[in-house]
Amino acid sequence: MAGYIPPHPVDGGSHLALPLRAPNDSEDSFADTVYSSKADDWDLMPEVKAYQRQNEADHLQGRKLGVTWTHLTVKGISADASLNENVLSQFNVPQMLKESRHKPPLKTILEDSHGCVKPGEMLLVVGRPGAGCTTLLKMLSNRRSGFAEVNGKVSFGSLSEKDAERYRGQIVINTEEELFFPTLEAGHTMDFATKLKVPNQLPTNIKTPGEFQKDYRNFLLKALGIEHTEHTKVGNEYVRGVSGGERKRISIAETIASRASVFCWDNSTRGLDASTALQYTKAIRAMTDIVGLSTIATFYQASNAIYQLFDKVLVLDEGKQIYYGPMDEARPFMEELGFFCDPSANVADYLTGVTVPLERRIREDYDDRYPHTANEIRDIYENSPIRAAMEQEYGYPDSVEARKNTEEFKLAITSDKNNFLPRSSPLTVGFGAQVKACIVRQSQIIWGDQATFFIKQGATLIQALVVGSLFYKASNDTQGLFYKSGALFFALLYQSLLALSEVTDSFTGRPILAKHKSFAFYDPAAFCIAQLVLDIPILLFQVTQFSVVIYFIVGLKTSAAAFFTFWILIFAVAMCVTAMFRLIGAASTTFDAASKISGFLVSAIIIYIGYFIPKTEMHPWFSWIYWINPLAWGFQSILANEFRDDTIQCVGSNLIPSGPFYTDSAFQSCAGVQGAVQGSTQVTGEQYLAALSYSASHIWRNFGVIWALWALFSVLTIVFTRNWKPQAGKGSSLLIPREYTRKAPRAHDDDQEKQSPEKSGFQTPSPKSSTDDIKEQLIKNTSVFTWQNLTYTVKTQSGDRVLLDNVQGWVKPGMLGALMGSSGAGKTTLLDVLAQRKTDGRIQGSVLVDGRDLSVSFQRSAGYCEQLDVHEPLATVREALEFSALLRQSRSVSREEKLKYVDTIIDLLEMQDIEHTLIGRPGAGLSVEQRKRLTIGVELVSKPRILIFLDEPTSGLDGQAAFNTLRFLKKLAGAGQAVLVTIHQPSAQLFKEFDTLLLLAKGGKTVYFGDIGDDAQTLSSYFARYDAPCPPDTNPAEHMIDVVSGSASQGRDWSQIWLESPECKNVESELDRIVTEAAAKEPETNDDGNEFAMPLWQQTILVTSRMSTSLYRNTEYVNNKIALHIGAALFNGFTFWMIGNTVADLQLRLFTIFNFIFVAPGVINQLQPLFIDRRDIYEVREKKSKIYSWKAFVTGLIVSEIPYLCICAVFYFACWYFTVGFPSTPSKAGATFFVMLFYEFIYTGIGQFVAAYAPNAVFASLVNPVIITILVSFCGVLVPYQGIQEFWRYWIYYLDPFNYLMGSILTFTVFDVEVTCADHEFALFNTPNNQSCGDYLAPYLSSNGAGANLVNPDATSGCRVCQYSRGSDYLATLNLPKYLDGWRDAAIVVIFAISSYVMVYFFMKLRTKATKKAEGN
Repeated sequence: MAGYIPPHPVDGGSHLALPLRAPNDSEDSFADTVYSSKADDWDLMPEVKAYQRQNEADHLQGRKLGVTWTHLTVKGISADASLNENVLSQFNVPQMLKESRHKPPLKTILEDSHGCVKPGEMLLVVGRPGAGCTTLLKMLSNRRSGFAEVNGKVSFGSLSEKDAERYRGQIVINTEEELFFPTLEAGHTMDFATKLKVPNQLPTNIKTPGEFQKDYRNFLLKALGIEHTEHTKVGNEYVRGVSGGERKRISIAETIASRASVFCWDNSTRGLDASTALQYTKAIRAMTDIVGLSTIATFYQASNAIYQLFDKVLVLDEGKQIYYGPMDEARPFMEELGFFCDPSANVADYLTGVTVPLERRIREDYDDRYPHTANEIRDIYENSPIRAAMEQEYGYPDSVEARKNTEEFKLAITSDKNNFLPRSSPLTVGFGAQVKACIVRQSQIIWGDQATFFIKQGATLIQALVVGSLFYKASNDTQGLFYKSGALFFALLYQSLLALSEVTDSFTGRPILAKHKSFAFYDPAAFCIAQLVLDIPILLFQVTQFSVVIYFIVGLKTSAAAFFTFWILIFAVAMCVTAMFRLIGAASTTFDAASKISGFLVSAIIIYIGYFIPKTEMHPWFSWIYWINPLAWGFQSILANEFRDDTIQCVGSNLIPSGPFYTDSAFQSCAGVQGAVQGSTQVTGEQYLAALSYSASHIWRNFGVIWALWALFSVLTIVFTRNWKPQAGKGSSLLIPREYTRKAPRAHDDDQEKQSPEKSGFQTPSPKSSTDDIKEQLIKNTSVFTWQNLTYTVKTQSGDRVLLDNVQGWVKPGMLGALMGSSGAGKTTLLDVLAQRKTDGRIQGSVLVDGRDLSVSFQRSAGYCEQLDVHEPLATVREALEFSALLRQSRSVSREEKLKYVDTIIDLLEMQDIEHTLIGRPGAGLSVEQRKRLTIGVELVSKPRILIFLDEPTSGLDGQAAFNTLRFLKKLAGAGQAVLVTIHQPSAQLFKEFDTLLLLAKGGKTVYFGDIGDDAQTLSSYFARYDAPCPPDTNPAEHMIDVVSGSASQGRDWSQIWLESPECKNVESELDRIVTEAAAKEPETNDDGNEFAMPLWQQTILVTSRMSTSLYRNTEYVNNKIALHIGAALFNGFTFWMIGNTVADLQLRLFTIFNFIFVAPGVINQLQPLFIDRRDIYEVREKKSKIYSWKAFVTGLIVSEIPYLCICAVFYFACWYFTVGFPSTPSKAGATFFVMLFYEFIYTGIGQFVAAYAPNAVFASLVNPVIITILVSFCGVLVPYQGIQEFWRYWIYYLDPFNYLMGSILTFTVFDVEVTCADHEFALFNTPNNQSCGDYLAPYLSSNGAGANLVNPDATSGCRVCQYSRGSDYLATLNLPKYLDGWRDAAIVVIFAISSYVMVYFFMKLRTKATKKAEGN
């Protein structure tokens, strides 16, 4: 025992990098080196050996390390059940004070673990979900963040865990999550990974780094059988790409590309078929043996073939290590303790089941002396000779071998590393190469999502045309002065709104960057610099098209110098605000926090640009914002560029007096123009700029300041990005809503026979719900479901692609059918087509129930359990089940009966202990296995009448949970249900449970359909007849997949063999007979003719209730919404603090109301991801199951937001209205609040209708600026009604809700104001011929100047005229002549609020596609 050492590779082992070609002739002396490995039969073994020989020939240093750990104990915050606060409970201060006194107890995740994995060894870690396997792997890959306490010693070679941190790229973990950019092609993903690990010292038979990278990449794609995916997008749940199994293999290949010395694999076979999983494990074994890696893996449902490839096994149970030793000693050790192991069982599953009373089987004569608990087994193990033998290895870190290996390892890493990298850097290639690779990848990501890119550019062009036409050919007088200033302000505003999407973008790439950082692929600074470099061409194109259009349509200064100055300034500002919003994304820990800050920042930089409030008028408490605002520096410069050296004539209301009687400029004066000298009728550009404290001499100084701010934002972005932390490892925790604390169990009984929910898996029903009971409780199915000659074709860039090719089969009541095939064979596609879930492509053939076409209610009459467990995260388990039961069971069943049936299913699935916990998201909420149970439960409570489809129900479960799941499905079939299941890696025990098998090969071709037979005899005899017999002690499921698509396929076309077989002929004739017989009888299932089980009004009530509850529990979202309103209102209020009654103050009143509009962008940006999240849940599962109509979905979303919008309106009004000094009379204040409330509904409706149709949140965040800027442009603020071009004036002005919002609030707050001119605001002039001012101005005051106020009518010189007498005179210039116009506009605001919600329904309807049906032959 003590001498047990696995075969070691020859000394001098180096790192796997390529499949390299054979060594040079001069190195024949190395060609005879013999390497032994358990994976000698792996296809690519010769290439690995050739590579190793080449390394030895080149005398490259070995990179062996090994990992040893002793007394390793890890603790986390006890998270059996964390509380989820709701909107009201979060303000329960006494409760919080009471709870804050008690520190949360620590929970031991891993207890006193120990072990040693030397170079060339492989360790398999097994345990149930929650046993601590992932935590152990994190410790052994030196990922310690997020745990409350870590004790014990972990050594890597002879390095301590602290010393090993600088070698993080050599100690890596492949986690269960697949994190990729979905729009990147698989080939590009692998290109990127391999480019960043090219060693400085190349093998002598490789000439260039490019050749090394290409060979390496091709080897990895070939090793994992994914060469065919090279030009396919990686994809995700919502972007179509490679299959789930292929995505997992890309994840594996990317990890191997890190060329590490210690590899940890966390459930890396999830989603792989048995054959692929075995090939992957052989690849890992080959590299471990030949190259001297140390490999630690945890697999669920590991087959015996995989198990045999390991050297050692470690068994965990709730953090306790109950066995660690040689792989071939583990089973005998447990059997000696009295645990029976079925000869056909997977040994790994057997080892994890020994502590579970309901799963273990006790050998005869051991009933009274076997160890009952994990502690008892551990005590026996601790005193065993195996433990003593393994302990001898724990001195390995201090051994001569370990020290020698570690020194060689350090030398090898140094020689691999680029010469210009610092000694302490864990990276491989130089910084320049990192930046170059990141630039190429970033451009591929952008090109992969062309739709978003082109929409952004198209929107910019449309925006420039619209706004250019709004300010079309602005004149060179005072009227044109205001229009040009508006156009210049707008040019900057649009760039900043467009840059807002950077915040959303920042969060999509963050997990991927954290993963790559852990692999030491690149410095996060390289990623940031790549983004900055790619900003240049994209923004150059964007700004150029925008500038050319707007500049010449508006008629700005026509000189090359002026145009190019304008262009370069807009470009600089665009670069700067993009960097600024990217910084906010990088500096924020959550998206909600980032959207709150960015929403607030938008209004701050817009107010303090210098357009609304001149720099000289700003209140001191906020004026500092002006100095750090890139838009302000840009606005100064583009204004100075436009108006320097200009002479501007005063016209219209700015010239007093004006009209046919006044032609002598000596007796006129300018009024209401910044910088105008009293008594003069014109103002120079310099005077105008000086009044704003701007100067043309500062243009290039400001340009420099903008780039300095850009540099500052960019450097800070790099600093924050480098300090991003990956998600903390707290372990999965259950979340209980605060309102259910009394109902939910907080602690579990420690009695050995009452296991915690994580531990117990789901058991077969207890005696009270025996099989007979199940038969009574479940609805019996009597219909036969058939499909014949089914072909499914989709359009791709390279033409039509057939995904299913002439597939046929049936499912009868009481039958459990398996649907199998290698990854990418079309299993999920077939299930989707059969269940009518496809919305694109072409389906040919027939899908029938009882020989008849599918009825309108088919989709809700069949249960479908998706592979991805998609649920509303803020609902509890019971709520999800009740929701499904109430909406999917027939309307003839009473509510009480439906809810009683939910209790039945909760008992059946053993979910009593988690029924009041929130579903949550993986990591915070239900575990993978609990979510899988819930998915099955949600379908069962609907009482499916025809059959139940399940896609990968055992994927991600451990062996026992998978077996229990299948045993339960078998009971359902026994109760008369028809069940069809896709399954990837069934053990022999699992496979026995199925009655029939449909086996698919690549391209969706049938290889076998029919009975499996006892112990798979029928199936085995079929393959044996065609020279592919199943060897004894081999799992028939694995053998069959291997024959069809793996190494045992002998290059034969098994689908052709099937088509020519007598079995195929029998299937065809049997299928015809079933269809004919069924069609001749009365249909077994009566269709009620309703598309949905419940009427629309009941759907709406239930959906609205669920949405409202979800929002009530979503405290972060609600808090951010309210905080944004309070923050924006106080900011607006204190910026325009206590506005006076001068002419300039009238303008400030207009601008503070205008600023209220800008609460919208931030809130919309926060609201849309939530809407799209909910919409994805609806579209992926609920719409396809016909649970409820899209009308109920939209109504629920709209109604659930309304209470919070009312609260937001109250807070904004209270914090803003009185601080700016608006009239406090109830009639005016109440009317203003009424309009503000309906504006909340308007912008929410706008945000929701954009989100209803947008493909994703980033796309939505790009459409928002277009809509908001167009509405802002035509609301009569930037250009008054009379100044708007006729083309727009008579339609878009009247269709703009912001116009009526502004009109109504202005009327209520400004109409009755008595205007008092400040001294410098008076028009000051003399009269001709000593006339009195009153006489001279009589014609003017009765026409153009009807609203003007002459304060000294009897004077004969120095006439003082104020532009306006009352606020109503000012409003008349804004097309608001009567007070009643305010109420008219308020009524129209209400109509717009309703119509914006109507648009949400309209766009949701547009998006809701009908599912495809089979088009008969």
